[in-house]
Amino acid sequence: MAINKETIIISLGGSLVAPGEIDFGFLKNFKHCLEKYINKTRFFIIVGGGKICRIYQKALAEFGANNTNRDWMGIKISRLNAEVIKHLFGNLADSKIIEDPTKKITNKKNIVVAGGWKPGWSTDYVSVQIAKTYNIKTIINLTNIDYVCNKDPKQFPDAKAIKEISWKDFQKIVGDKWTPGLSMPFDPRASKMAEKLKLKVVMINGKNLDRLEDFLNNKPFIGTIIK
Repeated sequence: MAINKETIIISLGGSLVAPGEIDFGFLKNFKHCLEKYINKTRFFIIVGGGKICRIYQKALAEFGANNTNRDWMGIKISRLNAEVIKHLFGNLADSKIIEDPTKKITNKKNIVVAGGWKPGWSTDYVSVQIAKTYNIKTIINLTNIDYVCNKDPKQFPDAKAIKEISWKDFQKIVGDKWTPGLSMPFDPRASKMAEKLKLKVVMINGKNLDRLEDFLNNKPFIGTIIK
């Protein structure tokens, strides 16, 4: 008798994949972590561009590139990172990377990988669009922060960590504007769509994968829930 698997989206920050060079240690640990759960869980992994993406986008801006061209640079880099993740999981992963999150794939592989989509939309937005296409209700955003804070902790030492927050209150923190290379806990446009779809987004520091396992095991974890 077939077991109905839960499906979870993981939005994987590009800076975890390649903070400078490819982080082989992190990737091996990430694979080992997810392999423990694939008997009961299917994962869609959407990979961001990260720091390298912003470096290239800044270079294009110096040479007068417009937002569309800078966005395409980010999309290409996110897809390169996605290729790395696809090969990391080998036969466990679908052989094709999702480039259009509005089109449903028929393959039932345990790991499905996606990158950027089109100019104007971040990989956070791709995650939310995939949630809509496949009727998935949970997105885990693996990033490089422990918690969402009420203001930027780099600028304000008195910033307070938030363990749980509504979409409405979260949007007050991040605003409503998107620009290529924007560094926010979760893209403002994606946040609006996530609220409409009544999604739960869980922010977890990917540098501590034991926290991801705590969440997958329904244990108390360090991170922020937005819903």
